[in-house]
Amino acid sequence: MEQWLLTAATNRMQARLEWQRVGVALLRCGGIFTAVRVPLTLVEAAVHTNDPRKICAYLDDALLGGAVFTDETSSHAYFLVPPTTWNRWKVPDSECLVAGSFLGVPRPQPGPEHPSRWLLDMGGPSDLCRPDAVKQLVMLARYRVARNNA
Repeated sequence: MEQWLLTAATNRMQARLEWQRVGVALLRCGGIFTAVRVPLTLVEAAVHTNDPRKICAYLDDALLGGAVFTDETSSHAYFLVPPTTWNRWKVPDSECLVAGSFLGVPRPQPGPEHPSRWLLDMGGPSDLCRPDAVKQLVMLARYRVARNNA
């Protein structure tokens, strides 16, 4: 996974150093992947828990695979999706990063104490999330939030 992710780096050596020093490297969206950013509160609403293990298990099943990481500093989850997803993404309460955006991607296996870490690892390019599955997850979460607030 690391070698594949590094193909999105402007400077691979710099990205490796960033992973070693701070656990996160800036990678460019739009070439090999982009990402859908979803507030963690929505992910937790879809899953009905904030337990990381249960969230991982649910996402693995609901997304039929795919790569997802969380950034607890910003309280968002990032679903890696095919690079052309951004030009057709119109799902409320989420954002698909446009081509050319930079994303702080955690090092593969960064350790449980790091605020950015993988919920679902990816083995390679075929492990991107299906955009429709991410959309269904967000819509389910929005429904559950609305129902609880009614």
